[in-house]
Amino acid sequence: MVIALTSEDGKFGCAVNLSSETDFVAKNEDFINLAKSIADVALAGRIKTLEDLLNASLDGAPIKDKLLDTVAKIGEKIEVKKYEVVEGEGVVAYIHMGYRMGVLVQLNQALNEEKATVGKDVAMQIAAMNPVAVDASGVSDEMKAREKEIAREKAIAAGKPENMLDKISEGAVNTMLKENTLLPQPFVKDGGKTVEQYLKTADKDLTVVSFKRVTLS
Repeated sequence: MVIALTSEDGKFGCAVNLSSETDFVAKNEDFINLAKSIADVALAGRIKTLEDLLNASLDGAPIKDKLLDTVAKIGEKIEVKKYEVVEGEGVVAYIHMGYRMGVLVQLNQALNEEKATVGKDVAMQIAAMNPVAVDASGVSDEMKAREKEIAREKAIAAGKPENMLDKISEGAVNTMLKENTLLPQPFVKDGGKTVEQYLKTADKDLTVVSFKRVTLS
């Protein structure tokens, strides 16, 4: 299961993925409570890394020892598989699909009620659409080049003229960026707006700085 939490001041968020080997254990109340307790420790200590989290104290013992005790008790491997942290001016957390996914969104402004609501809507967008980056600047040159090459090969296979290939491949990259980066995506709750435009409804300068999306795997 994945637990995503934010601090009361909205400046720190963490997402913990506690994994087991079977659904039976994952639905056990003790497992659920352990995941929540680990996330609470992470949040209270504003813990930055998985290593520090495993060494942090839970009920007087390191979390890594608590995990070993739980493994010995149930006879099944349990581990903190992923741990992500986001810090910034305004951090919003969202837990999706019965603890099967957690999203953290970092906004560039401190939260008020309206911005917290907008941030949660954007987190839901990230959960549903799985963007690869906030905008085009966050997409690697390698990914853009790969998309361009694929489009070029398809155009050649379709018999497109040589002088059109560059334009076709550039168009494919632009489409990929629009569909797979967060800000230019159509907003899922209102397809007439992009996510970037929706953010502006709360404040003309509001935007997303970063996000983390943690899923079960």
